[in-house]
Amino acid sequence: MTPGAVLVFAAGFGTRMRPLTDTVPKPLIAVGGRTLLDHALDLARQAGPLRIVVNAHYLAEQIAAHLHGTDVAVSVETPEILDTGGGLRQALPLLGPGPVFTLNADMVWSGPNPLMLLAQAWRPGALDASLLCVPLAQTVGRVPPGDFTMDGAGTIRRGGDWVYTGAQIIDPALIAAIPDRVFSLNRAWDLAAARGRLGGVAYPGRWADVGRPQGIAEAERMLADV
Repeated sequence: MTPGAVLVFAAGFGTRMRPLTDTVPKPLIAVGGRTLLDHALDLARQAGPLRIVVNAHYLAEQIAAHLHGTDVAVSVETPEILDTGGGLRQALPLLGPGPVFTLNADMVWSGPNPLMLLAQAWRPGALDASLLCVPLAQTVGRVPPGDFTMDGAGTIRRGGDWVYTGAQIIDPALIAAIPDRVFSLNRAWDLAAARGRLGGVAYPGRWADVGRPQGIAEAERMLADV
């Protein structure tokens, strides 16, 4: 089953991006003339038709106002932020059944659409999650080390010079065994890996992590270098 929905993670505090995020949530910071959130939404719409959901917590009213009148639903996390796993669980009624894409809202891409690549490689019934990864040498603004090792068959394990890009397909049934309200999807990935059901897909382009103020100019140079 190909995902019919995407959750864009936009709830974080953007601590590393201060002082820019003292008054503006990081997803609404502009890179190359468009907000980081709109860069992510462009990718989601190109990969569609998809139900699009954005989660929000820090300065959530600004995220909601930015999306007002669009086709995007907003899942507001209150009173506390729920981390990626808890955020996904709360958004499930808006996302609908079956596997979903998730996409971080603080990344910029130069190359093919990451969600389309994931969809092409998805193996329903064989995987619980498939993570899009890029070699450390093809990243911009990423501080070493990487996250995973990946072999030619798409098997990944912790440690190595492959970087998780913030894009994945995940079957929400994977998180059913995690009872906590607040938790990271890293816990779900470890469960999938233990079952031999965690896969990786290689991204052939370049990828920028816009996590710090200096990352804005670095990402803009990457986008201009085409």
